[in-house]
Amino acid sequence: MSDISSEQGSKASILLIDDHPLLRKGVKQLIELDTDLEVVAEASNAHEGLAQALEHEPDLILLDLNMPEINGIETLKMLRDDGVSSRVVVFTVSDNEEDVVAALKAGADGYLLKDMEPEELLSNLNQAATGKMVISERLTTLLAQALQSKRTASKGPDISSLTPREKQIIKLIAAGLPNKLIARKLSITEGTVKVHVKHLLKKLNLRSRVEVAVWAVQEGLK
Repeated sequence: MSDISSEQGSKASILLIDDHPLLRKGVKQLIELDTDLEVVAEASNAHEGLAQALEHEPDLILLDLNMPEINGIETLKMLRDDGVSSRVVVFTVSDNEEDVVAALKAGADGYLLKDMEPEELLSNLNQAATGKMVISERLTTLLAQALQSKRTASKGPDISSLTPREKQIIKLIAAGLPNKLIARKLSITEGTVKVHVKHLLKKLNLRSRVEVAVWAVQEGLK
């Protein structure tokens, strides 16, 4: 059972934002098979999704990328601008490098492809609900290449600018640990971890925990 479920004695709540009703229905039926997950609301567009997110405050939002009028990236920005702190995982058919990078830069906590196996989707949703980063396996190489290009084009992040504590935290992020578990492991508060993460993201000029994890592996910090 997930950390959220075991600590709160309830299922991890999920909001589906996708303009295809048939897909929402299929994903909802799949999630109903998992005892640790529960769909609490659905939305077919950005404005509906924002309203449902503010009303239900779900643990996790599964967000389609290619929606009419307002796409998934803009929807994600709207959610964050309105203070929605739910974990957001982009769920899409697009394995385009620009889409992946744009989603992660906008603050997505994961990026999953719609052609994955049902069991794999449930496994990833459970991991995402407990605070771990999730990204479809075949996209990790693509993301690493994108970051490599970014670093080649500019001077790139300087490891020496990091404090010993920040390096410890980066290693734990790369291992997939959420802030709560990092705090427990380092015997510091979760708030302190959040401050460290904010500072190291700024120092490294990275926008998400997924980018940090990939960068850490490239630099041999894992």
